Amino acid sequence: MFEGTIRLFLIWLGALLFMAPVSFAMAQNVDGVSDLKLPGISSYATPKGETSLALSGGGAITLSAQLTDKGSDITRGIVWRVFKPEAVNGKLPMVASSHGGTAVFQLEPGSYLVHASYGRAGATKRITVGKDAKRESLVLDAGGLKLDAVLSGGVRIPPKKLRFSIYEGTAEANGDRALIIPDVEPNSVVRLNAGIYHVVSTYGAVNAVIRSDIRVEAGKLTEATVEHHAAEITMKLVRETGGEAIADTSWSLLNESGDPIKETVGAFASMVLAEGDYTIIAKNRDRIYQKDFTVVAGQNQEIEVLATEAAAMDPEEGAD
Repeated sequence: MFEGTIRLFLIWLGALLFMAPVSFAMAQNVDGVSDLKLPGISSYATPKGETSLALSGGGAITLSAQLTDKGSDITRGIVWRVFKPEAVNGKLPMVASSHGGTAVFQLEPGSYLVHASYGRAGATKRITVGKDAKRESLVLDAGGLKLDAVLSGGVRIPPKKLRFSIYEGTAEANGDRALIIPDVEPNSVVRLNAGIYHVVSTYGAVNAVIRSDIRVEAGKLTEATVEHHAAEITMKLVRETGGEAIADTSWSLLNESGDPIKETVGAFASMVLAEGDYTIIAKNRDRIYQKDFTVVAGQNQEIEVLATEAAAMDPEEGAD
């Protein structure tokens, strides 16, 4: 489950309540509406007819949401959507919406479905509106997740070279996991329903990948830091030690098993690699050169491949 060392720190989610929303996502169903299929943003229908279902003369309904059943009201960052429960052409008509914290709607008396989304967390509830004003609350059962990564010894990784992807914690029958959020920047807070999530941390773009399962608790901010065992490697083809890099060089990188994992062209081949043994093959014009090297976690290095007759390989041998 873990390919690296992970450190989890839990703190109360006070600051999380004042951050901007991320986007609409999966909904948690409460109050007996687990069998309902609430549509996404692009899957609802506008109501037909000359009279709007949201009327100034209807019943006033005040909606509020909390992270936990004993939590305080969320004051900002909520997207409210009110739907009629009867589908129109396979879609639920949305009759009202609002952004912010606690919201007040004037609606015709009747039954409605209310959805509150808070980042990637959400909840759905069936409400009944009468002629008298009333109040309803939704418990999101949600928390926050903040991700970061370091190298061995606690060395910081440049944020531009680090990304996270968050998947559902439970794998499907074929072993795949549903992707929830791709390309999450380090140290950004993502709001999620409470539960276990599978997080993939990618350093660079080759094979420095750490996977871990992380639990998000309702009403708390989970801070998770993973440790990458990798280093940045720069390779160049030179005619002599310490010489200038030769332009128009094609590079092929092989792992310990001899499988190709990266190809690039240029005077320099720079990449992030997980610790381990590798073979680099450099081709310039009709000559092929090869060198074995080892990547040590946290130790960035420059590797020179000598373009000498002694180091040159037979082209047919290199093609194999």
